[in-house]
Amino acid sequence: MRHFGALAAVASVSFSVEPSERRAIIGPNGAGKTTVFNLITGQLACSGGRVLFEGRPITGLSPHGVARRGISRSFQRTNLFPSLSVLENLRLAAAASGRGTFNMLYFGTPWAAQLRTAREVADAVGLAERLTGPVGGLSYGEQRQLEVGVALATAPRLLLLDEPTAGMSPEETVRMTRMLERLPRSVALLIIEHDMDVVSSLADRVTVLHYGEVLTEGSFDEVKADPRVYEVYLGRS
Repeated sequence: MRHFGALAAVASVSFSVEPSERRAIIGPNGAGKTTVFNLITGQLACSGGRVLFEGRPITGLSPHGVARRGISRSFQRTNLFPSLSVLENLRLAAAASGRGTFNMLYFGTPWAAQLRTAREVADAVGLAERLTGPVGGLSYGEQRQLEVGVALATAPRLLLLDEPTAGMSPEETVRMTRMLERLPRSVALLIIEHDMDVVSSLADRVTVLHYGEVLTEGSFDEVKADPRVYEVYLGRS
């Protein structure tokens, strides 16, 4: 639950994500989708209720503390180091997982392990051929792929993606969708997305939010067939 004055941005939202599950959250603008992400990751404090991860409460933890528990996220806008290379961005993310050092000049065992993780993640997100170039030279779609890679490099067990295909061309959207489909099921995925083709391709289950509450949830086909969902998106006929 989250109130902003008299406004209940998230009033009554309760759902669970199973290990290895891919869950999409959909809903019109202002439904509370990003606020839910901010509550899960500690960007916002809960006005009521609690958030559990693997059976343990994480309500009140800082974003850093939530990340240490095994939750990572990407944002609607890229949050990268444009002057550094793809490899360096991923290496720093691997260091942030707590298993090594941030020192770019240290060449000991942790540094080598971070580089190995960085290369593995770059391959997973389709950037293995772009490791040495500066991030500022990547296309917008490639930067969004790297954003997912940075989140993955922290070795999360739950990955939150906030509109990963926003602003992409149709070709970039297809590439991102295929990349996300190939991610290992060892990482549970919670995704906010407006593109229903992306949702139908990726999601095992879909949760629909409306005015800060859960309108319905189920498989994509079940949600698509619900007349209330049609009304929320397209209005009454």
